[in-house]
Amino acid sequence: MYTRRFITAFIALSLFFIPLFVNAQSGKPLRLGVAGVSHGHLHEVIVRMDRGDFEVVGVSEPDAELRANNGLSKKLPASCFYADLGEMLDKAKPEVVVAYGSIYDHLAVVEACAPRGIHVMVEKPLAVNMEHANRMASLARKNKILLLTNYETTWYDTNHEAYRLIKENDAIGKITRMNVYDGHQGPFEIGCGKAFTDWLTDPKLNGGGAVIDFGCYGANLATWLMDGQKPVSVYAVLNHQKPDKYPNVDDDATIVAEYPDATVQIMGSWNWPINRKDMHIYGSKGYIYQDTPTHMRVYKDKKETQWQSPKLQAPYNDSFYYLKAAVRGDIQVAPTDLSSLENNLIVVEILESAIKSAKSGEPIRLQ
Repeated sequence: MYTRRFITAFIALSLFFIPLFVNAQSGKPLRLGVAGVSHGHLHEVIVRMDRGDFEVVGVSEPDAELRANNGLSKKLPASCFYADLGEMLDKAKPEVVVAYGSIYDHLAVVEACAPRGIHVMVEKPLAVNMEHANRMASLARKNKILLLTNYETTWYDTNHEAYRLIKENDAIGKITRMNVYDGHQGPFEIGCGKAFTDWLTDPKLNGGGAVIDFGCYGANLATWLMDGQKPVSVYAVLNHQKPDKYPNVDDDATIVAEYPDATVQIMGSWNWPINRKDMHIYGSKGYIYQDTPTHMRVYKDKKETQWQSPKLQAPYNDSFYYLKAAVRGDIQVAPTDLSSLENNLIVVEILESAIKSAKSGEPIRLQ
């Protein structure tokens, strides 16, 4: 039984630490550089610019038309924009750069930032292939910078609640199967801009089609839930259901990742009739259906329950809160974290193996 004195002291200590985090987020803004503006996810920067936790000090974009006409050009003076990434880094002096160009360009961003000691966060996935990924990892480690990868699903309340139920509560027993569903009707169909789709549908600049664009989510979540373990083998089927629209890349991907005691099926597609980022996790004693960022169902003790997920707390509820806390040293990025370099090297290996498997018709062994 806790004494009243202990409880009073605990509350006082808790109230002392809360302002420390609040001050860290509301204090000196993070100096942010933006490399590239062609990515459709650039809006994630734009909608957060007035919060005060970061300030965009420089933007690089080699294409003159894009450099003059993008969402950031309406909110920043022309002096913030540069054609050359290196010039932007040297003159604007950001603490961290976020990459919003093609996946192929991620390597060039790290090659420019790492020797200057500037941290990097890229949009998912980390790289187009393992050659690029390994080079990026080597540069990051040599120069002791953070190299993070951002996924929308990292900030879902339900994904973290599912993890907690499995890892801390043993709610469904040992994982035996995961089915991960990600995608939408297609980038052209949902109205993605030309600057985005020009590289998104290019096998060199994106590394593939739906297999890269949406297969990465399942690979990221599976690696996290499997505690950083690589699958034993990867088998994949990549389809061209709409070759008239996407002639150069796959628009539908099914990846089967085999683990020693579990099977993970990742279904990334530009052919779903709906937008979706959900997953079904089956265990030896039950299942978890993560239906939306905030809604999930849990089956245990022979009963399915509509489960209320607690809200994630800052800085773990937002990519830029997390980025600032990591760069400023307020939190440590664990190797098992969804955004970590270690996790995302495995993600790229799974995706590269999936592409090889689809070409050969055979499973690719990773171990």
